[in-house]
Amino acid sequence: MNPNSPLFDKVLGCLLGGVIGDAMGTPTEKLSYDEIQQRFGWVQTFSGDGTDDSILKHILCETLERTGGHATADTWAEDWLRHSQTFLESKLFFVPVVATFWKLRGEQVLPRDAGAGNMASSSSAMCISPMGIVNAGNPRQAALETFEVASLVHHNFCRDGACAMAAAVAQAFAPGADVESVLRAASDFLPERSAGAMRAALQSTLAMARESAGYEDFRARYCSAAIDGRQHFTDSRETVPLALALVWLADGNAQKAVEYGANFGRDADTIASMAGAVAGAMGGARALPQAWLDTLGPQADKQRALADRMTQLVRARAEAARAAVLMVLETSA
Repeated sequence: MNPNSPLFDKVLGCLLGGVIGDAMGTPTEKLSYDEIQQRFGWVQTFSGDGTDDSILKHILCETLERTGGHATADTWAEDWLRHSQTFLESKLFFVPVVATFWKLRGEQVLPRDAGAGNMASSSSAMCISPMGIVNAGNPRQAALETFEVASLVHHNFCRDGACAMAAAVAQAFAPGADVESVLRAASDFLPERSAGAMRAALQSTLAMARESAGYEDFRARYCSAAIDGRQHFTDSRETVPLALALVWLADGNAQKAVEYGANFGRDADTIASMAGAVAGAMGGARALPQAWLDTLGPQADKQRALADRMTQLVRARAEAARAAVLMVLETSA
């Protein structure tokens, strides 16, 4: 592990931002921002180490490690079944995840088909940041590979939301990446027609953020309007655009992005987790408050060890791609 490596720092920032956002948003989930203010004031601390968002993310990391960074719906499904006890015992998992698990375990549905018919949710997007990590700097490839992997949970616009998040994370690793390039990557690699619902949600939510006079104004305006008639707060047409809008409002600052998500209410843990993953990848772990790492305790060391292994995967994939390109160039000279 090289703690001074910029790549390692960004991988660690992405992982820590996701876990901390998940944990900080847990107490405020399903609340309105007024209820949050009355109960907690401004939320900026946390306890624990996350919910189902983080559990599924860590299982995906296991799959990526096992496959050399090339996960598929099949290989991710294998690790779901390997962790059957977790799915059987935990009460954290939402309906689409439970449905997928029982399709795999009880009905032997093919993994690529398991997401068909599952209800809309953020269950694929909320845990997908590792797909952006292993495709660091290549958002197009991140979106393409995520479309395959996320089919385990969703076959609708929610899968497009996962592709958007993975692409945003991948772009955050690119040299010279800024908030605007990350936001563009989230939609640029979604097909205009097939992913029209997610592209429209991204456009409308980000437009509202840009028109607002800051975070509090945006939060009030968003929560007072039922955009496109949506009422379900776990709909990824809400959570994915919101997470990216908060990254924009925070100007890429991971601490602000996480706190904005936790104090937004609604699906706060997922929103804060996704915003933290994107902004954490942009700014790296060095940009996170030391007090947050101290609060994580032993979990922080686990995340550092995981970041080291994920960094090795990024480098291995990059070296393999470089070798392949050089071979093609040499043989065609």
